[in-house]
Amino acid sequence: MTDTALIVVAAGSGTRLGRGVPKAFAEVAGAPILEHALRGLAAVDATLVVVVPAGLEADAAAIAARAGVAARVVVGGETRADSVAAGLDAAGDARWVLVHDAARALTPAAQVERVIAALRAGASAVVPVLPVVDTIRAVTPASLAPAARAEPDELGAIVDRAGLRAMQTPQGFDATLLRRAYAEADARGASTDDAQLVQALGLPVAAVRGDELAFKITTPADADRAESLLGPAIRVGVGADVHAFGGDGPMRLAGLEWEGQGLEGHSDGDAVCHAIVDALLGAAGLGDIGGLVGVDDPQHAGAHGEVFVRAAVARLTEHGWRPVNVAVQVLGVRPRIGTRRDEAQRALSAMVGAPVSVSGTTTDGLGALGRGEGVQAIATALIRR
Repeated sequence: MTDTALIVVAAGSGTRLGRGVPKAFAEVAGAPILEHALRGLAAVDATLVVVVPAGLEADAAAIAARAGVAARVVVGGETRADSVAAGLDAAGDARWVLVHDAARALTPAAQVERVIAALRAGASAVVPVLPVVDTIRAVTPASLAPAARAEPDELGAIVDRAGLRAMQTPQGFDATLLRRAYAEADARGASTDDAQLVQALGLPVAAVRGDELAFKITTPADADRAESLLGPAIRVGVGADVHAFGGDGPMRLAGLEWEGQGLEGHSDGDAVCHAIVDALLGAAGLGDIGGLVGVDDPQHAGAHGEVFVRAAVARLTEHGWRPVNVAVQVLGVRPRIGTRRDEAQRALSAMVGAPVSVSGTTTDGLGALGRGEGVQAIATALIRR
């Protein structure tokens, strides 16, 4: 059992985002903001508590499942303080508690780990911060100016930014201390910042390095920024394979059996399937067919190419990738791919789980392929996360 609880506050209305749903449930880059946030926390060793608006508990549980995390889902309150209090109740007897905004959906796990490490090193309250890089000026808002003056806000003096820091989440605390801070805050009036409540007790708050990616999605412009950063990662891989005629069995190519002499090889010599394997693995940076199944493993003697293609797709899935499409060019005098193109494409698409197109050409009599000594296949694969 972990001694750390991580409360993800996802109960805000999101009025400024303007999506018509609570902010954490608005979609960015094809998934709810909450899902992106939870995916980033999957590797953190902490009990996750997700605080959501009433009526969205089942939706949050489904989002957590898609994100691959186990989470306790609880209902929040009218204010952020009420929601954090609900999260604290669900945190049980955790020694340390982290409070995180779901709207900071791109927060790297390393930032969370820095907060936890500081708590374990002896700090009782920790906040990740970033230096302020813009020039900051004090201002007299027009709304506070004398009624006779109708000009815009009036700029005041420049504030020395060397002494300023922008605060982020998660904020981490000794759980007993945070509960005490909230209990005593009821008498003073609630705050929108947990660390401020601890400071009001006269206790110090430590700072650790924040991260530019931990920005808060509040406005449509923030959502556009997150969309560009969270957009699907796409990669392309190329694979090639060649086999000579001379095998003892029937010819197998593109997952089909053809008339004529077979292709040499430890397995069935299906150059099309083998090229697809290398294209898929290469796109994901996962090596090649030799590293996947070995080039002379006895258990794969005579194995059909489909075995290797499905193994490659499974390897991609393990690493968070999926095929989008594959295109294969077959070079050789025979077999004539066009006579069974549709059949080959259906067979290969079933193996890959994505569209596969196949075309064939010759080398106009040039080289070993032109003399009919073998077959070559070149595959291009597109994959995405």
